[in-house]
Amino acid sequence: MKALRTSLAIGLIVASAAPVRAASALPPGAASCSGCHAATSQAIPNIYGRDADATRSTLLAFRNGSMPATVMTRIAKGFSEDEIGSIAAWLATQK
Repeated sequence: MKALRTSLAIGLIVASAAPVRAASALPPGAASCSGCHAATSQAIPNIYGRDADATRSTLLAFRNGSMPATVMTRIAKGFSEDEIGSIAAWLATQK
């Protein structure tokens, strides 16, 4: 019985620590994406779980102006290529 309680306690600690690790891996700038790209939005595409290379290419196109947009062009210009890569990689892991 003691082993069961110990196992349950360890499992609870590990399970509660997982969200903290996931939140700490959030790259700068990525949290703001959910403001417009909410999973329930019908007007703005869901970008969570999308291929990282596709997201990176799209963000770079917004940044260099080859894909014009009202808001995203201005937002993407604020990120370096490394930041865009980190954001794209993180978004790809999200559901």
